[in-house]
Amino acid sequence: MPFSTSPGDFESVLKPLWLRAQSGDEVAYRQCLGMLAARLRGYLKRRLSGLPDEVEDLVQETLLALHLQRGTYDPSLPVSAWTMAIARHKLVDLWRRRGRRDDLHDDVDEQMLAAAPDDGGARRDLAVLLTALPDAQRQAIVLTKLEGLSIAEAASRTGASEAAIKVQVHRGLKRLAALVRHDAKDAESTGVLQG
Repeated sequence: MPFSTSPGDFESVLKPLWLRAQSGDEVAYRQCLGMLAARLRGYLKRRLSGLPDEVEDLVQETLLALHLQRGTYDPSLPVSAWTMAIARHKLVDLWRRRGRRDDLHDDVDEQMLAAAPDDGGARRDLAVLLTALPDAQRQAIVLTKLEGLSIAEAASRTGASEAAIKVQVHRGLKRLAALVRHDAKDAESTGVLQG
């Protein structure tokens, strides 16, 4: 499907795939993630033109959050609006970590967005996934992505260089994304997509 289609067309293809993925269809899940990753890259590139190195990290963070929160998805909402709400929160978190108060322009209809209740399941899933990472990657992700420290603050706290923190975060997010894909594959083999 070309990604230049209108938001309604995008949603009309995405939502049935997402619902099949929620029912355990691993192929549909991969297709959804691919479609959403492409859409997220465009959304984040427009907003982070001065920080191109952050785009892929935020795409991966958003996809990871989607995976961890997939059980909270409300089928009455558009999948794309739910996804963009998560991406926007990740973007705001980035600006907060960087100490910026820039006006964030958003093309998502905020009336379509709803906060998902936190049942603790996502935190447990994330804790399990984080234990699979090497210590340096886990620590870098916890400090920068979960505690909200800047790269400089995380480097100061750990004694590592800023470049090393950036590398560990990037590698850790890539490894988490691979673990999430593996988790989805395992779910397919058992016939149930966890959530």
